[in-house]
Amino acid sequence: MNLTVSASPHIRGRDSTTRLMLDVVIALLPALAAGVLFQGLRAGLVAAVCVLSALAGEWLLRLALRRHSTLPDGSALVTGLLLALTLPASVPYYAAAIGGLFAVVVVKGLCGGLGQNTFNPALGARAFLMLLFPACLTRFPALGAALSLGELSPADVVTGATPLHHMQMPALPDVSLLDLFLGRAGGCIGEVSALALLIGGGWLLLRRVISVRIPAAYLGTVAVLTLVFSKGESPILWMAYSLLSGGVLLGAIFMATDYATSPVGPAAQIAYGIGCGALTVVFRYTGLFPEGVTYAILLMNAAVWLLDRYLVPKRYGEKKEAAQ
Repeated sequence: MNLTVSASPHIRGRDSTTRLMLDVVIALLPALAAGVLFQGLRAGLVAAVCVLSALAGEWLLRLALRRHSTLPDGSALVTGLLLALTLPASVPYYAAAIGGLFAVVVVKGLCGGLGQNTFNPALGARAFLMLLFPACLTRFPALGAALSLGELSPADVVTGATPLHHMQMPALPDVSLLDLFLGRAGGCIGEVSALALLIGGGWLLLRRVISVRIPAAYLGTVAVLTLVFSKGESPILWMAYSLLSGGVLLGAIFMATDYATSPVGPAAQIAYGIGCGALTVVFRYTGLFPEGVTYAILLMNAAVWLLDRYLVPKRYGEKKEAAQ
């Protein structure tokens, strides 16, 4: 009898990194298209700069480390797209390029590479850009404002208050829930249309790329906390605006579900989603800036090992020992 000894995994499927990343790219396209539609062609150029810098960073890192190229797996492409969706359309091109390089080279590459990084690369890069260019990342173009395509940093952009800025006052936004849902509101490129994000999330669930546990726990926690601790005259409206404003949907569907930076076990995933949602509300209510999704997910990324260690699924057939 011949025995074949090999390293795990021993059960193989048709899924591959490239296929998974392709599904994520497809899921991100509606949000990117909505960003370009409502914020202009500059949003598309910012996305292109983020993607190209991420791809360049991946290639240069592999060249420096003398390892085979990993560009075909699509992870750098996804990182660049995700980063672009977290930025305003008016962000300087050089800031977008720095962010793409930092995400791939530092947050992912130098911290272990694909599947080994502790923090979400796109959110890590956004946090880094907030330290370097806080004014650029907190100024959003007014809805319908014409942005210069050629200038590295459009200085004459007409800025407008986003729904989250109104809620920080606190006050309900001056746009309707339907406008928020469809995309007729200010914000980052990937935040303008809740409908586009939900379409992308539906695709990921249909393709079984993600589980519903983390997004449901995340959004459910935000909904409950903003309903209980409402700052508006109508708790229901305050909760609805809290869910549709800012990066909650983008974070819950695309960022918090990142394979490398989220827990493995079902119970750990639910706890992780609850933690992300609770920290998001805390940061929004008490932080200097109106948004809190970035730092909420990054902090929970750091706690993933703890959740996976103590919320381990029960092994099949395992029985508790009877008390002596």
